Amino acid sequence: MNRTDLLSKISVDTSWDFVVVGGGATGLGVAVEASTRGYSTLLVEQHDFCKGTSSRSTKLIHGGVRYLSQGNIGLVKDALRERGILLKNAPGLVHPLPLVIPIFSLWERLYYGTGLGFYDLLAGKLGLSRSRGLSVEATIERIPTLIPDSLRGGILYLDAAFDDARMGIALARTAARSGAVLVNYVRFNGFIKSEDKVCGVRLCEQFGGSEFEAKARVVVNATGVFSDAVREMDSPREHKMLALSQGTHVVLPKRFLPGDFALMIPKTEDGRVLFALPWHNRVLAGTTDVAVAEPQLEPRPGRDEISFILEHLGYYLTEKPTEADILSTFAGLRPLVQTRQGRATAALGRDHTIRISDSGLVSVLGGKWTTFRKMAEDAVDRAAEVAELPKVDSCSAGISIESPEAGELSWPGGTDEPGELRAALEGAGLQERLVADFPYCKADVIRAIRQEWACTVEDVLARRTRLLFLDARASVKAAPRVASIMADELGHDSEWESQQVKAFVELAKGYLPEGGGVP
Repeated sequence: MNRTDLLSKISVDTSWDFVVVGGGATGLGVAVEASTRGYSTLLVEQHDFCKGTSSRSTKLIHGGVRYLSQGNIGLVKDALRERGILLKNAPGLVHPLPLVIPIFSLWERLYYGTGLGFYDLLAGKLGLSRSRGLSVEATIERIPTLIPDSLRGGILYLDAAFDDARMGIALARTAARSGAVLVNYVRFNGFIKSEDKVCGVRLCEQFGGSEFEAKARVVVNATGVFSDAVREMDSPREHKMLALSQGTHVVLPKRFLPGDFALMIPKTEDGRVLFALPWHNRVLAGTTDVAVAEPQLEPRPGRDEISFILEHLGYYLTEKPTEADILSTFAGLRPLVQTRQGRATAALGRDHTIRISDSGLVSVLGGKWTTFRKMAEDAVDRAAEVAELPKVDSCSAGISIESPEAGELSWPGGTDEPGELRAALEGAGLQERLVADFPYCKADVIRAIRQEWACTVEDVLARRTRLLFLDARASVKAAPRVASIMADELGHDSEWESQQVKAFVELAKGYLPEGGGVP
């Protein structure tokens, strides 16, 4: 992943079939979809892959039980199908997750039991084990920290969990293996047009300031919460189609949810489902739903949102979590498609829409992680028509997606790793841990640079490893070591190291309430 080589491929005076703007779940999915069909594909991202919403999810690949109550059967059915495809294609990244709903009345048992039975039915042949009722004893056995008072039992069902940012990097690698060129830290500055039709983009490399133009048969706007702004750059007459909703999560020590079972609270005061699930030997809890007026690259959790999550968990757990227990907290913005103005964001679905402008710009709006492949398939179908490209059927439902786990020194099978990198990773000292109590080591940093497009300390500690999201204080301790390794690898000086550490520490403060004691 030599950055100079990648940038030189952009600057060559040639025309791409697809230029994809945006490197989150949607854009990366489009890059995989287009490149595996044989279309020449360039993807650019203004920051890092999955910097925004796509690294801040609830880490679930699921149909969305609550969408049944909204009557959105089509979305649930599509999502359950995509869940089955991902379990098959990405077994190293996506795995079944058992969830328990605590039951406090006979009515709840009938209501949720019937709904989950229908949920199982919609999954069809790609379904997991069927949901079933649990006794009080069996419920407590699976969630031993659950308050037993008034408990009438529970319902056990299966969905799937994953690591969102790691999935994003795996998709980027899959697209690159299929011939796509993907470059992060390249800002989209505007469109190139001919006879009022989009025929390319203007770009700026963020570190050096070099400017490029990339011509394209079709441009896909996959910028998530920034999609409306990109559409307005194409045509100021375009009306806004997105409502933005902020979801906050908190990460807690494992003792709050020991074992491998997740807790699902089906309805909170704001009408959302609240999850607490095991994630990298910690507990991830969320999420909230707060309307936001404007998109931000680095949204911050509100104190009210954090208190909301802790308070609602405290209703169910024997030990009530407090702010002092929080290891990390983060927020993400959801791009929700508005069918009409004024609806509460909690009532908006997670459907996606493909919008074709008069200039031929293809915008992918809405959606969620679970359905990224279906969104990409729909987008590439429409974009190929717009560009009058040869029709090629999708093959993405059968493409294997794999990614190395933390601390591993080779990819599964070891067939696609260059010999030079393999020799380096097997060298002495490369399994040295970055910080105690976490598996991440020096080898992970080297691989992140050489094989996963990492350019900054934040890239490594937030998205190639997940340390910032798992324990913000521990990530601050690791930052100087990571900066030193990166400086050696990339040829940067001590001033770069110092600036990187300073920037990362400032960022990490926002991942703890009131800075959480981070210096």
